[in-house]
Amino acid sequence: MRWVNRKPGKSGALLLGALPLAGLALAYIVAAAARHADNPADKILPLPGGMAEAMALLLFTPDPMSGELLFWADTLASLSRLGMGLGIATLAALLVGLVIGVLPMIRATFGPLLTTLAVIPPIALLPILFIAFGLGEVAKVALIVIGVAPFMIRDVAGHVTALPREQVVKALTLGANSWGVMLRVALPQALPRLIEGLRLSLGPAWVFLISAEAIAADVGLGYRIFLVRRYLAMDVILPYVAWIALLAVVMDFALVLLSRRLCGWAHAGGR
Repeated sequence: MRWVNRKPGKSGALLLGALPLAGLALAYIVAAAARHADNPADKILPLPGGMAEAMALLLFTPDPMSGELLFWADTLASLSRLGMGLGIATLAALLVGLVIGVLPMIRATFGPLLTTLAVIPPIALLPILFIAFGLGEVAKVALIVIGVAPFMIRDVAGHVTALPREQVVKALTLGANSWGVMLRVALPQALPRLIEGLRLSLGPAWVFLISAEAIAADVGLGYRIFLVRRYLAMDVILPYVAWIALLAVVMDFALVLLSRRLCGWAHAGGR
């Protein structure tokens, strides 16, 4: 049998996916144990027990200054900022992407501007955002929106523009106007692409969030990581990074389920 024709089942796929993660965890434990055998006070690669003790303080012990459980306060703050940023970017991608994709005059007018905005490195705009919006929540959310919205808009608009012209002509022949073409022809086919674009934007959105929190925040996952790095507190940094990765994976999985629920026809081919 040719390897290109072999596909794992669900349990096989789970096992294959877990193997590299288990190998990575095992390699870390072996390396950390070796370093601690040479230097029991090593802080670069903490042992799992040390990370558990450090995280227990953040998870279950209220902060003496604020009275909050810092880990959960950081998680809530970061997810709130991320949710607002991605929500605004998704709404903008849906509305602007549909209009630009369906209406050639709008595409010709705003297409070059959108391309220009998409190639500007969002991190370079961070000082401008802090000057314009201050050090509060608005600047952090705006960075996420500016960072991912142009990509998502271009992706949706390009997908709508590439729809077969015959579909538009047929809808117009049956009496639809531009608004009808947008809602009845373009929107259903743009939705799975929008969700896919949102999945691809999760990674950059986390990067922009952590960058903003590292510079100007007093709570958040990125703020905590950059705060404790001064003390080489890898026993806190590594669990925080793992927690961010887990949150991103859960979000990605939820978006896949949402896409299958809303746009089952788009997954009919087994994608």
